[in-house]
Amino acid sequence: MDTLRTPDDAFAHLSGYTFAPHYIDVDDTEGGTLRVHYLDEGPRGAAPILCMHGEPTWSYLYRKMIPVFTAEGHRVIAPDLVGFGKSDKPTARTDYTYARHVAWMSDWLRKVDLQGITLVCQDWGGLIGLRLLAAFPERFARLVVANTALPTGSQPMGPAFEAWREYSQTVEDFNAGRIVYGGTTRKISEDEVAAYNAPFPDDRYKAGARQFPTLVPASPDDPEAPANRAAWQVLDRLELPVLTAFGADDTIMAGVDTVFQKRMTGAAGQAHTVLPDAGHFLQEDVGPELAEVVLKFIDATKGQGST
Repeated sequence: MDTLRTPDDAFAHLSGYTFAPHYIDVDDTEGGTLRVHYLDEGPRGAAPILCMHGEPTWSYLYRKMIPVFTAEGHRVIAPDLVGFGKSDKPTARTDYTYARHVAWMSDWLRKVDLQGITLVCQDWGGLIGLRLLAAFPERFARLVVANTALPTGSQPMGPAFEAWREYSQTVEDFNAGRIVYGGTTRKISEDEVAAYNAPFPDDRYKAGARQFPTLVPASPDDPEAPANRAAWQVLDRLELPVLTAFGADDTIMAGVDTVFQKRMTGAAGQAHTVLPDAGHFLQEDVGPELAEVVLKFIDATKGQGST
């Protein structure tokens, strides 16, 4: 598997992102390894909050939330998915499959060996993170679902997603920063646009970002639709606390929060919220507010639920 690694100097002087890097090698499924980057902030002995990003972002997305969590004594882990951020980037689009992303992050999770996890997942952070939860339920204490889904192909993805997928495959300049800009309500600055483009010095680094939209199970015969259906069978039975926190202005994920509220046992009676003035990338629009929602949920559910 041919890979690229974004030079460290591409990430120099990013405003608000002064966190120390951590790295673990994972099995690339072809006999080699891939280096996965992650942040690990706060006291090591505290139960971790695992923050998983999606498309086309990286751990920079959580920079406004991490200090809110650590100020209250929490440990925060935020990985960069393979193909994103400071993690290695296979160069062939065919190297990226949904199953491989789950395998890569499963290997990472086992090696980091987290327990008592509060999972905060958005976009593809949910499509992968929810599969991790289904595979390793004993490692998780609670779940925060933010602008994400676990599709099985049984329901149409909707015109907003179809438009996004078409755009992602046809636009000549796949500009990650501008995509994030377009998915926010309050709009990010030019420096922040540049920070989201930093992992991708040129198009050779964008194979994963280009491929992700094509990997969402949009029909029942998608290769990963059976695995997602199997994951839902586990998730439906879990009793761990579940909170939905969606952005009011996210047209792609509109209404998906009710799926989790209806299906997951631990969602009953929780303080589900729709955050105003927040788009798809709600960590950018209302990061500190979302962090406070998560903290209140943790405090309210200590000792609740079991797997």
